[in-house]
Amino acid sequence: MIEIKRGVLLKKLFERENIKGFLVNINEKTEKCIVYESLVGNLNEGDEVLLNTTAVSLRLGTGGYHYVIASINIKNKDFSLGGHLMKLRYTPMQIKVLSVEEEESIHRETMLNADSLEKTPVLVGTLHSMLAPLAIYLHSLNIKTAFVMTDGAALPIDFSQTVDRLKEEGIITGSVTTGHSFGGDLEAVNIYSGMLAAKKVLNADVIIVAMGPGIVGTGTKWGFTGVEQGEILNAVETLEGIPIAVPRISFADKRERHQGISHHTLTVLARVCKVETLVPLPELEKEKKDHIQQQIKNHNLEHKHQFFEYNGNKIINLLNDYGYNVTTMGRGINEDLEFFLTLGAAAQIAVDTLNNFEF
Repeated sequence: MIEIKRGVLLKKLFERENIKGFLVNINEKTEKCIVYESLVGNLNEGDEVLLNTTAVSLRLGTGGYHYVIASINIKNKDFSLGGHLMKLRYTPMQIKVLSVEEEESIHRETMLNADSLEKTPVLVGTLHSMLAPLAIYLHSLNIKTAFVMTDGAALPIDFSQTVDRLKEEGIITGSVTTGHSFGGDLEAVNIYSGMLAAKKVLNADVIIVAMGPGIVGTGTKWGFTGVEQGEILNAVETLEGIPIAVPRISFADKRERHQGISHHTLTVLARVCKVETLVPLPELEKEKKDHIQQQIKNHNLEHKHQFFEYNGNKIINLLNDYGYNVTTMGRGINEDLEFFLTLGAAAQIAVDTLNNFEF
C-alpha cells in the first residue's frame, strides 16, 4: 500500500529541467514535495494535488520530499509523439520513452551494429556519490566521459542535482538511463545496450556506471541494490570492455560491515562478479592498508582480481578547485577521506588503461 494525501502547492523552492520542488500545504501543515513534469505535467503554485507521502511517513531517505502523483485540477495531459517503450511498466505512473534501440530512433542503425565496447574502460560503482569525483578527475585530463544510470535507486535522473550540474558544466558528455530509470539524454532497454549507446552514440572514451541517488540496503549480506555492480562488471567483459570495479572503502563509517572495504564490495567481488576485474586501492597508512589486505586475503580475492595501489590525492585538489562540496552518506572529504582517495585511484586506473598501460 502507498499513503496518499491531498495538498495545495505553495511556494516554489527550486526548478530545473523537468523537475520542480514546492512547499505544499497538507492538512494545514507545510511540507515539501517534488513534481516530475514528465510524469504529471507543468504544475504551479495554487494547484491542488495528490501526493505519495509514504517514504516521509516511514522516515526514509528521500530528503524529506513527498511526490506529486497528479493534479486534481488538470483536465487532460497528452503524451508527446515518438517512442513506444514503457518504463515503470504496468504501474499507474508508467511513462513512454523513445529508446535508443527503437525503429524510430535516429540511432537505430548505430545500435543495430553495436556489439563491442572495444576495450573502453568502464568504471562500475555503487553509490551515486562516486559519480562527480570520478567525472571531474577524467574531465581535468580532457577525457570524454558518459554516465550510464541503472535502476538500482532513484529512477528519474532529474532527481540528481549532480548529473544536472555535471552536464551543465560539460564535465560529462551525456547520460543514458537504463532499465526502468528514465530521463537521460538517451534511453536504453538494459545495461548492455545502455553501455553500447554511451560508446557508440555519445562517443565516450570512459564510461561511468552507477545507480542514481539512494542505494537500498538492509544490513544483510545479499539485501542491497549495489549487488548489481557484479552483474554489470560481467556485462562489461561480455561486451569486450575493460571492467574496473570501484570499491566502497571507508574508515569513517561506524558500522563494522562498512569498515575498510565494505561488505557490499566484498560480496560482489567474491560471489557475484565472475570475471577478472581491475580493482584500484588508495595509498593509505600501514594500519589501514593492512586491514584492507587482510580483507582481500580472507575473501580469497588476491588471485581472482587484479588489485593496484594508487596515490589518489590529486582528486582532493580537483574537487576543491571545481568548488564541489561532495558528500557520501552525509560525510564530506575531511570526514571520509579514504572514500574519496579511492575514487582518485579508480579514475587514474581508467586513465592508465587509455594510455595502454600493461596490467
